[in-house]
Amino acid sequence: MDWFTLTAERITLHLHVQPGAKKTEVAGLHGDCLKIRLAAPPVDGKANECLLRALANWFDVPLRQVSLKSGETSRRKVVEICGSRKKPEELLNE
Repeated sequence: MDWFTLTAERITLHLHVQPGAKKTEVAGLHGDCLKIRLAAPPVDGKANECLLRALANWFDVPLRQVSLKSGETSRRKVVEICGSRKKPEELLNE
């Protein structure tokens, strides 16, 4: 799968986000990215904050272990998660 990479301690996700949705949810694959709908507007960093909180919740890690690596003002984002025992594929099954 192209939308994530795994190392011993880190998961790197390649995401396509859609802010302003009715609810925050995984919407499946979008090309080489995982599409995530966000129930937050794309203003003042609210969508990014919503994304990081959702990923921390889904991967069962503290928020401090989730970081936005690139794409702060773009729909395409790269996010890194440290210390999660969950596999990225599990997001597609929820």
